[in-house]
Amino acid sequence: MYVESEFAPLRTVVVSQSEFRAPAEAAILGHSMPVEESAVEILEAVWGKDFGEVYPAQQKAWEAERDALAAVLTRYGVEVLRPRLFNEDEKAASDRGGYANFFVRDPWFTVGDHVIEGVLQFPHRRMEVLTSRDLLLERVMPTPAKYVSLLQPAKSPLGHPGPGPFLEGGDVLVLGSHVFVGHSGMATNDLGVAWLSKYLEPFGYTVTPVDLPEHVLHLDCAIGLVREGLLIACPERLPSGLPEVLRGWEQIEVSEDQAAAMATNGLPIDPQTYILDAEFTDVGTALQARGITVEYLDFSVSRLFGGAFRCSTQPLLRAH
Repeated sequence: MYVESEFAPLRTVVVSQSEFRAPAEAAILGHSMPVEESAVEILEAVWGKDFGEVYPAQQKAWEAERDALAAVLTRYGVEVLRPRLFNEDEKAASDRGGYANFFVRDPWFTVGDHVIEGVLQFPHRRMEVLTSRDLLLERVMPTPAKYVSLLQPAKSPLGHPGPGPFLEGGDVLVLGSHVFVGHSGMATNDLGVAWLSKYLEPFGYTVTPVDLPEHVLHLDCAIGLVREGLLIACPERLPSGLPEVLRGWEQIEVSEDQAAAMATNGLPIDPQTYILDAEFTDVGTALQARGITVEYLDFSVSRLFGGAFRCSTQPLLRAH
């Protein structure tokens, strides 16, 4: 178990399932659900309902997107693992809060040889880590890797996240001993960043918070590291600019609209190969001009939920 960086050769990865039941009402969330603008009308029809029951054709397409991603990764020699589905007891326990098992990037993450279970701010995603737990126990426990969990969050009234702590994998980007952590207030909070710093810094890591506007869910919705010295970024989503360590890197810039549609949320298989949604051919052309092989996939249903390829994967082994 080891993650060297965002673009070190991918060896073992977990690819998401496609389960979602919306909360019974918007008030349970506390603020707007982070979805593509085109998905607002669709999701208005699923409050308190399973997405697949309301939209069976889209559900099948969603599952097919993840299967296609797994197939591409397998073709490149990557070992692909999948979380299990929720069981009936877990679904029943969600009550009016809903449940989600659709973006494995967020409930846990790996930095070096540290596997860390975080805590998600949205209540309907709090159980998402459970679908990976058996896999983690099987894969991580027999190894020398460290396996830790964030503090249990404080209780709070319905619709109010409370003090947390909150720490979500979509906010965490790894570059050797540097760990960048996004902070918009919608996901990871100050206490989550402080906990990660306290835990990782004795092992030689530098944890750097990165400011995000309050409407941006995660750091990987603003920055994507492609290879050493090359990144994709949305300047409008970085009010304080790039972290100092990245400021000398070449940037492929995307607009706010492109970033909202997940243009920064591709997935490096290795420093020479990148998975990207076919929606962003201009980004793909810029990558190809720099010697990157681009594998295009249609991830239009996944993007409705505010995530794409990085959100849908979680590496357990990324190393040379």
